[in-house]
Amino acid sequence: MHENAPVLKATRRERVGSRYAQRIRSSGGLPVVLYGHGEEPTAAYVNAKEAISHFSKGEKVFQIELDGKNQIVLLKDLQFDYLGTNVVHADMARVDLNQRVHTRVPIHLVGEAIGLKTAGAILTHPTGELDIECRVVEIPDFIEVTVTDLEVGGLIHARDVALPEGFKLLTDGDSIVAAVSVAAEQATGEAAPAEGAAGAGPEVQSEKKAAERAEKKDTK
Repeated sequence: MHENAPVLKATRRERVGSRYAQRIRSSGGLPVVLYGHGEEPTAAYVNAKEAISHFSKGEKVFQIELDGKNQIVLLKDLQFDYLGTNVVHADMARVDLNQRVHTRVPIHLVGEAIGLKTAGAILTHPTGELDIECRVVEIPDFIEVTVTDLEVGGLIHARDVALPEGFKLLTDGDSIVAAVSVAAEQATGEAAPAEGAAGAGPEVQSEKKAAERAEKKDTK
């Protein structure tokens, strides 16, 4: 995997702080911090457009070129702006290829659930990623989950997902990965009564009887 890991060229940051970080971002850079593996943390920056393009594709392992040397790093955390839309900082941990690490891997649902043939049935996907532990060299781009046999009312939990040998599931095993269900009113074919409909008949009858009594009183 590391041979195919994207390469990011990094430059050391001589000064740190929000003001200097903003200058770097304004010039097209993305501030990063490299840490771990028995070395002091290093403040640096990479090309923002290039790095964020890889992040959006789900890449997690990178080769960082810094000071003429290559090192393998694992993307650990991204920080966003106050709107939560733009990446403004990245934390990357230096790793050994055989080191076991905790990471998140996206889930890809495969196949068409048999339950979707039922009128009104929908497939939901509450958990889109799995927290796993594995060696850096074995981190997959995604994990496939087949939903073909999933019927109405059926669930696939995180614990049901088949992981490669040596992988450890860290996500709560009860987390729902996929489910097929039908909305209650669609299942019964009846719509819920409109608000205020209950009791409308008796109210009208009472008003009618009151009017009749008033009419008889006026004719006496």
